[in-house]
Amino acid sequence: MQRRNFIKKTSLSTAAAVAFPTIVPASVLGKDAPSNKINIGQIGCGRIARDHDVHDTIRFDQARYIAVCDVDSKRAANAKIWVDSFYQEKMGKKKYMDTKVYGDYREMLLNKDIDAVVISTPDHWHSQPALEAALAGKDIYLQKPTSLTVREGQQLRAAVQEKNVVLQVGTQQRAMPQFRIAAELVRNGRIGKLHTVKIGLPGDPAGPEAPTMPVPSNLNFDMWLGSTPEVPYTEIGVHPQDGYSRPGWLRQRNYGAGMITGWGQHHYDSAAWGMNTELSGPVSVEALAEFPKSGLWNVHGDFFVKHEYDNGITVYTSGGYTNGIKYIGEDGWIFVSRGSYTASATDPVDKAKSSKALNASDPSILTSVIGPDEIHLEKIDDQHGNWLDCIKTRKKPISPIEKGHKACAICLISDIAMQVDRKLNWNPDTEMFINDDEANSMLRREQRKPYGTDYVLNK
Repeated sequence: MQRRNFIKKTSLSTAAAVAFPTIVPASVLGKDAPSNKINIGQIGCGRIARDHDVHDTIRFDQARYIAVCDVDSKRAANAKIWVDSFYQEKMGKKKYMDTKVYGDYREMLLNKDIDAVVISTPDHWHSQPALEAALAGKDIYLQKPTSLTVREGQQLRAAVQEKNVVLQVGTQQRAMPQFRIAAELVRNGRIGKLHTVKIGLPGDPAGPEAPTMPVPSNLNFDMWLGSTPEVPYTEIGVHPQDGYSRPGWLRQRNYGAGMITGWGQHHYDSAAWGMNTELSGPVSVEALAEFPKSGLWNVHGDFFVKHEYDNGITVYTSGGYTNGIKYIGEDGWIFVSRGSYTASATDPVDKAKSSKALNASDPSILTSVIGPDEIHLEKIDDQHGNWLDCIKTRKKPISPIEKGHKACAICLISDIAMQVDRKLNWNPDTEMFINDDEANSMLRREQRKPYGTDYVLNK
């Protein structure tokens, strides 16, 4: 009884909230008992974390942020202030939470109090921490694109399946009702037999030349580079030292492939929902693209990609189309987009061209009722909330690794087709190009030790 009274008196203090997450009984604290919470560590504390991932996860009662990590100590410190302040305001108590700060996520993964991690890092730092989190038995929310290469995605998929952890890919268009409605209408034949899909996706502009600069003392630049080649530091090539505007790494091939992966995974994932090809993929890909001839930024600009599927559907993707997805069938068409939604304040969206979230060749198509015996796709209210629910139930989330990897692979083989400038035949089952050694060699990249998924699996 004395121990029980002691816990009651101290349970609302920061020390008790952190030090006794597994021994305070639910009868003492009810729904706010630490044992009812999912203890979360945040990996990457930049623009997407602040504007989207942390913001959209921490508001759920079952989520409890207890740690943050970033290779930029200034960003990590700012994230701690953000999280601590959120809980102070929510609970009405000063110093309610004393969020732990890490500079190396691998140390965070050793913390047995952490149940799950949210990964909001640059694209080249998606697969490795997710792989290591899976091996450590942590559940994972992973920003897209799922991987930098097809090979990385395969390795991550295998680890998640082996360890049976819950991984949700951040393709949050699945939580937007218009994308589900459009996919359901297409899947149920409201526009007749589907034969063509047109995806609007912008390219990136060329960038300026960028002088070499001293590495800021608050940035572990070697770890930021990770498995990618060692290059000189310049601020515009990493992220702003002041503020959280759109970073320059998004436009460099070392760290991603540009908009084809940056937003492409969203649209290819959504299109596959309507095409019923979520666990397969195209059988061919061909592309044309313009690439900058000078400057630091070197990912694709204007482009055009064509995918053919063995079910007779052809998918065209280009910046010349309105940003969104247009399903075209024998009896009409349906167009769907995010409308005015943005994940962060600096998303490069032309709102004037993206305001129509759902449209059709005949407005009556959109009011068609899906009958009880027809196809009903999974409905969720929130991508992060669905992940948290699935951690509790151990069910598959709406965007599991299997679907996320397939959508990402479409982006990555599109980028390869842009580079080789010829039609490539693709086997979506083996995830290899057919009779093309050069293209197959581009399904993976050399990884700079001691970083990279290969190093993790072979050390």
